Amino acid sequence: MEKLCPRFEKAMGLLSTRWVGLILFDLLKGTKRFSEMEADLPISGRLLSDRLKLLEKEGIVERNIYSEFPVRIEYSLSDKGRSLEPVIKEIQCWAEDNISEEEVKEQSV
Repeated sequence: MEKLCPRFEKAMGLLSTRWVGLILFDLLKGTKRFSEMEADLPISGRLLSDRLKLLEKEGIVERNIYSEFPVRIEYSLSDKGRSLEPVIKEIQCWAEDNISEEEVKEQSV
């Protein structure tokens, strides 16, 4: 049996972490505030915060703080994060070709 490349294994582990793919997909649309992402995604604020911290630690997401009143914090993809765009778009194409509307409805029940 062929041994998995440790870098591939780490990448798959990161990308398969629950909600990470949807967060990345949302940030592909551009820079967003936390509240915008919270409104876009069916995820709790606490979990979103945890995932953003993970992605920031991995160098995939950048967090910019603007010293205004009130303080404005925005999230965007780094160059490393943006390099995932072809992968995410390909998964989107695969899903459109291979997952039926019925399967989506069954999952949400």
